[in-house]
Amino acid sequence: MGPTSLNDLKRKDLFQTKGYINAEWVSSKSGKTFDVLDPATLKTIATVPEMGAADTALAIEAAHEAFNSFKKTTARERARMIRKWSDLCLAHIDDLALILTLENGKTLTEAKGEVTYAASFLEWFAGEAERTHGEVIPVTNQNQRILTFKQPVGVTALLTPWNFPIAMITRKVGAALAAGCTTVWKPAGETPLSCLAQAVLAQEAGFPRGAINVVTTLDLVAEVGQELCTNKLVKKLSFTGSTRVGKLLAEQCAGSLKKLSLELGGNSPFIVFDDAKVDTAVEACVLAKLRNSGQTCVTANRIMVQKGIYEEFADALTKRIKELKVGKGTEEGVFIGPLTHERAVDKAMIHINGKSWMCLRTRANLVPDAKKHGGQVVLGGGPMDGMGGGYFLQPTIIKNMSQEMLTTREETFAPVVGLYKFDTEEEAINMANHCDVGLGGFIITESIPRS
Repeated sequence: MGPTSLNDLKRKDLFQTKGYINAEWVSSKSGKTFDVLDPATLKTIATVPEMGAADTALAIEAAHEAFNSFKKTTARERARMIRKWSDLCLAHIDDLALILTLENGKTLTEAKGEVTYAASFLEWFAGEAERTHGEVIPVTNQNQRILTFKQPVGVTALLTPWNFPIAMITRKVGAALAAGCTTVWKPAGETPLSCLAQAVLAQEAGFPRGAINVVTTLDLVAEVGQELCTNKLVKKLSFTGSTRVGKLLAEQCAGSLKKLSLELGGNSPFIVFDDAKVDTAVEACVLAKLRNSGQTCVTANRIMVQKGIYEEFADALTKRIKELKVGKGTEEGVFIGPLTHERAVDKAMIHINGKSWMCLRTRANLVPDAKKHGGQVVLGGGPMDGMGGGYFLQPTIIKNMSQEMLTTREETFAPVVGLYKFDTEEEAINMANHCDVGLGGFIITESIPRS
């Protein structure tokens, strides 16, 4: 039997329950805290500081002070620290994966995959740090020389989501540190423990005091975000999350003209043409749609199947998904874990039934959104019973999807598969592009010219 609780950690100091400012583990100035829940059991696994604007300002000041010296380090020095951090991630993959599974819900197999993925970003940016070159630019006046060279912008604020709490922080932080910037991290309130564990390893890798700071918050997210956006010491902000929040952050950053990187909502099409091998298409769909219980920004959100194999594909996919085990991420053989928080279940239920999870628990007045628009729920369709109260949702398949349905316009972020039917290639392309967001796309066909 594999690890199942925090007691199974080999390295206990990777489990931290304080914020991290100026190389010290600290409580919030207000003394307030919030609980981190295991989404599979809804039990509290940690209590961490509820930090606000004042705590965030201290973290920014620490990063600003550290920048004065860190910006003078050589690219090779920074590369060595980042590379050592990458090695430490892989050396402690079992512990990092366990912490991730317990706070996020994904399976241990997926969690280990994320740790490896996260380490790969650090390895990449360790190499990029040493490839940061300037240029010599040709001039019209031979008595002049134009040279360019790159410098770090300053303190960077990094806001990460709960679905990939390790990989998203290393992807952002690796780039910032490689450039010589100092950082303030704001992990999602649902999953701060993975981020705090990364701070432990980054400190061990040799980063100086103040180069890395972690602010934890759940209820004061708006307050912390505003401080990061409006504080003039912050020169760059990177955010991965919803389009709604991304717009708000962009507005708040405009006042100081901060450099801004945003990775926002996705609604990726998955197109299956009738020349595709059905078994291959089904397996690809399972991986593209159900990875991390469907909670991935590039996950297949709209499954579009050509008319000729639509019913065959639907039947084969239903049979395949019925075989997948749903349960706690620490259980052997589980493929689909719980959703990470109640809001995710609520959103999925609204997409399926037009009612929130609380309404479904009472089984009261259900008017399915899919059925209202002609859809047919052929598998699942509600929360799973007998799972100990966690945020478990039945893997769901809905046939006869139409453009009027919510899934067409919004990310479902759950194991809910909506099957759309199309006739021609042109129709499929038009359907795929009939969306305000992108991020990914999948095509299953045996025709190389078509792909």
